[in-house]
Amino acid sequence: MRFFVTGASGWVGSAVVPELIDAGHQVAGLARSDASAAALTGAGAEAVRGTVDDLDVLRDAAAASDGVIHLAFKHDIAFSGDFRGAAEADRRAVDTFGDALAGTGRPLVIASGFAGLGAGRAATERDMPVIDDSPPSVRAATAQAALALASRGVRPSVVRLPICHGEGDNGFLATLVGIARAKGVSGYVGDGTNRWSAVHRLDAARLFRLAAEKTPAGSVLHGVAEEGVALRDIAEEIGRRLGVSAVSVAPADAAEHFSWLSGFLAHDAAASHALTGELLDWRPTGPTLLEDLGKGYYDEAPAAA
Repeated sequence: MRFFVTGASGWVGSAVVPELIDAGHQVAGLARSDASAAALTGAGAEAVRGTVDDLDVLRDAAAASDGVIHLAFKHDIAFSGDFRGAAEADRRAVDTFGDALAGTGRPLVIASGFAGLGAGRAATERDMPVIDDSPPSVRAATAQAALALASRGVRPSVVRLPICHGEGDNGFLATLVGIARAKGVSGYVGDGTNRWSAVHRLDAARLFRLAAEKTPAGSVLHGVAEEGVALRDIAEEIGRRLGVSAVSVAPADAAEHFSWLSGFLAHDAAASHALTGELLDWRPTGPTLLEDLGKGYYDEAPAAA
């Protein structure tokens, strides 16, 4: 099969592309720069020049493929204050893919998160987010709209991703390490018992391939290996690696200490992958989050902006 992948040179996408190729598929990846295009061609994929705002490019590439895996998201503007704008661009891209794939029965797999799901227990694939007027809800609504494309003859599925870790990570964990380095302490919010679910990026890549190949229309999948890792445990491991103390940051001071990351750190985001494992026989095998922290991959993470 030939798959069109957005975000193909990104943190998760750069693992999804070789996963697809090694399984015998052809890949065309969206590339917004010369460097991204070179990385894709070097990995054995075709580079399609454009961005998620180039809707004609997205439409044509999707129509020429046997399925779409949509991983791109405007993290640059999302985490500099315009999450809503990033989420709205994401919705336009998904709507475009829906139009291109309508009536074909082809797969559309999109990445999403756990925003809006209830706290206090491990969320399951059957839990649906509360949709309100908050910026994260805009992205959650996009996931709901993608699933509704089943009624238009598309085979949609949503992969909810937790913290994806591994060598080369420049995302949440790297930012948290950078903040600890800049502040001289490794912080957690309150008592630090709130949990983050986690997965190694190679396990996540395998799940995206399985979803594109055989997931039934309308499936919600959890790319979760660890149900929940306490934020205090994460902060303490970072502190050990950097040689700084792990300290509690009062919720009222979290925004000043953690900047944009504060909105995520106080939430409990534990989740299960039991139904996903049963459906696709997906069994994560990669290192745990704390194991990856202990390997030193994050020790030289840049200080947070």
